[in-house]
Amino acid sequence: MPLTWARALAWRLEQQLLAPVGDLPVEGVVARLGALPARSSEAAELAVRLRRVSSAPGEVTDALNDGRLLKTYAFRGATHLMTPEDAGTYLALRAASRMWELPSWQEYYGLAPSDWPDLCAVVREALADGPLTRRQLADTVAAVPRFQQLRTPVVEGNDTLLKPLAWQGVMSFGPTRQGRSTFARLEDNPRWAGIPDVDDAGPRAVRAYLHAYGPASVDRLGYWLADGLGAGRRRVRSWVAALGDELTEVDVDGEDVFVLSEDLDALRATDANAVVRLLPGHDQWVLGPGTADPHVVPPARRALVTGGANLVVVGGVVSGTWRLIGDDITLSWFGEAGPVPWGALEEDVVRLGAVLGRRLRPEVVEQ
Repeated sequence: MPLTWARALAWRLEQQLLAPVGDLPVEGVVARLGALPARSSEAAELAVRLRRVSSAPGEVTDALNDGRLLKTYAFRGATHLMTPEDAGTYLALRAASRMWELPSWQEYYGLAPSDWPDLCAVVREALADGPLTRRQLADTVAAVPRFQQLRTPVVEGNDTLLKPLAWQGVMSFGPTRQGRSTFARLEDNPRWAGIPDVDDAGPRAVRAYLHAYGPASVDRLGYWLADGLGAGRRRVRSWVAALGDELTEVDVDGEDVFVLSEDLDALRATDANAVVRLLPGHDQWVLGPGTADPHVVPPARRALVTGGANLVVVGGVVSGTWRLIGDDITLSWFGEAGPVPWGALEEDVVRLGAVLGRRLRPEVVEQ
């Protein structure tokens, strides 16, 4: 039986714990996805809970507080949740570009490349007694005369300066304190394994991506690892080549894409399905392959998905959006997606309501 994108997406739904829903712990869900956007704590928790058969409110925060997860700057400079065990892999790729050595950075912050080892040491020492707020960290760093010019940009919320400290494994976000962010020393997390060499991290990241988001082209890998982390597409191509027989190139609807060789039999044994899933906006289901991937996001609907609309996914394809006001949930169904699957849609509304602890009243609007 030939491989089709409908079958490939059905396999991917299983890999991402959506069909069937999985029983991995919170950190297991995040590890499977590689990273989870953390711009909205509510959306991040919903994304995790919708991938777990049994879940509870606050479990993502609990995992952050006890070190099973960490929050840091990663893909496209945004904040993401990752496991400490996996974070080093992605931060190695993020740091590979060494953006902090650009002439524009040196001029703006008054920092030469040779200053960064000492700055990292100062920050590690500042955080030795526990997490600090942004202002506390800025004051401590600025107490060192050669770094006093850094206080104002940090206090004023300039995350650009803080990101390289995260990328180099110096710090991550700590527990929120009275609504304010804090920063914690990464090495104080017993699960933190440090940052590997980029050419060890790269193949590891390619394997992880293909296991969760495959089958995928080199272009999709480049979107996630090169465009997303700044590792460079030439590096990504070299990692794909270096993996050799660990990868198999397959034809999916006439498109040559890669899959992990160890996953090939399972992929071939998977049948297409029409499983309905309601997901939060900016879910990894669409961010992993990218909203420009037409197999997942209809091109005419890309702006909606990129803008963060909550998603109705059928068989892996974005087929509508949903909006919640109180206990009323409005489901906007895309006309090009075909007939509304009323029963399956209502069933997943009930599942979403159970996760939210509310009895939702659905209304379907066809677009």
